[in-house]
Amino acid sequence: MTEYHLAGLLENSAEMYPERTAVVFGDTNLTYTQVNGAANQVANLLVEHGVKPGDKVALSCLNLPFFPIIYFGILKAGATVVPLNVLLKTREVAYHLDDSGAVAYFAFEGTADLPIGDTAREAVDGTDVTLVVFGDGPAPWSQQSPAFEKVERNDDDTAVILYTSGTTGQPKGAELRHRNMLHTALSGKDMYGADADKPDTYLCVLPLFHAFGQTVVQNAAFAFGGTVVLLPRFEAKSAIGLMLREKVTFFAGVPTMYWGLLGALTPDVPIEEIAANLRVAAAGGAALPVEVHKNFQDRFGVTILEGYGLSETSAIASFSVYGEEPRVGSIGKPILGVEMKLINNDWSEVPTGDPDAIGEIAIKGPNIMKCYHGRPEATAEVMKDGWFRSGDLAKKNGEDYYYIVDRSKDMIIRGGYNVYPRELEEVLMTHPAISLVAVVGVPHDSHGEEIKAVVVAEPGAEVTADELVRWGRERFAAYKYPRFVEFRDTLPMTSTGKILKRELS
Repeated sequence: MTEYHLAGLLENSAEMYPERTAVVFGDTNLTYTQVNGAANQVANLLVEHGVKPGDKVALSCLNLPFFPIIYFGILKAGATVVPLNVLLKTREVAYHLDDSGAVAYFAFEGTADLPIGDTAREAVDGTDVTLVVFGDGPAPWSQQSPAFEKVERNDDDTAVILYTSGTTGQPKGAELRHRNMLHTALSGKDMYGADADKPDTYLCVLPLFHAFGQTVVQNAAFAFGGTVVLLPRFEAKSAIGLMLREKVTFFAGVPTMYWGLLGALTPDVPIEEIAANLRVAAAGGAALPVEVHKNFQDRFGVTILEGYGLSETSAIASFSVYGEEPRVGSIGKPILGVEMKLINNDWSEVPTGDPDAIGEIAIKGPNIMKCYHGRPEATAEVMKDGWFRSGDLAKKNGEDYYYIVDRSKDMIIRGGYNVYPRELEEVLMTHPAISLVAVVGVPHDSHGEEIKAVVVAEPGAEVTADELVRWGRERFAAYKYPRFVEFRDTLPMTSTGKILKRELS
């Protein structure tokens, strides 16, 4: 049915707010009419190339106006969007194209240090995939008609396939229905008071190929007639400059981005101007350290609303309750229409009433994926009776607020004791010499695993590994404190800003 069509987000706003600015990139401002017309041109190009409803079409693009134009153009043609990480190498792109069964592939030409177009050409060589490279000169769809009547889809049809990061084995494609993606986009009204009569200006620093940026920023903005200000790569000083210039009211980021913003503040930054405009700050993707939360509120005057979700849950499952006193460190409550519970390994529910009981988060609701594309066995491992098991460990208090303990895969087992890295990281972040830290397990002959803290020190701080080990011994149980400390200038991160712990152990 048309009302379940994800492309309706753009079309409805183009009809109701035709001259509103939909996208800002540098000095380029595009209205909803312009974005919608360009998306229609993309749809016409796809139909001309023989793309049929239900076909898969891949997209590799930085945070540029091209992304929403092509994204919604693919949807209008009745096809499924397969957004790809722009950092993928030739072999990886080829894998994603083959695994998804993509018949066409849009790729941004790229830059000297990120030749996306060249990678795309190599990846499709010898295949039947139709490649459309864009970015240099007129857009390949520019001669198409700006009029197009979108192809009907029903609510159970797959709108988007989002590939998981593949930290264990090959990446899997989560098939998300039109209704899944619509639910999370439209939940902005309930989650943070999104209002089309008072549209927000969203700073998009999260990569649009990822669930968080795509759903919480792009799709939610278009659902409520907002403006998306695009920044291709997160750089804290550039982000602050755009927050000032564009009077940004909505910022969403992963914890390392908030850490970066705080580190980029200098006496000449008119922070009061940013604070006067900023209405919502949302965090997700990883646990937000309490110290970062507190420092941001002190400096920017805005409380960060923490959320939680995965690609398999259309980006969102729970969120801080807008308007309520925040529970710092909590991922909030299940969003409207979504259920959550804590389970054991055998799917049995963890008894309620014990706030210290730890279980794996299971989620059920209109946001849950259809399946992993082409992987029924992998789907069966994580889905049961409509419930999806997340792999994340949490506690729940008596008010139904959830608190992440850690990823089940990140948990360290030292001498038979469970150690949760996030607990240690929260405490270590309070040390005045530590700017950022990640705690990981490393192999140990007698204990199975030993605990290591990888530390980025504050500029100018003088502290030794032995001093931090002694400091930790005073604050943690004997089986918990880090025995090893390693100093680094930076921590390895994914393209979405998550710390790559597997490269630290």
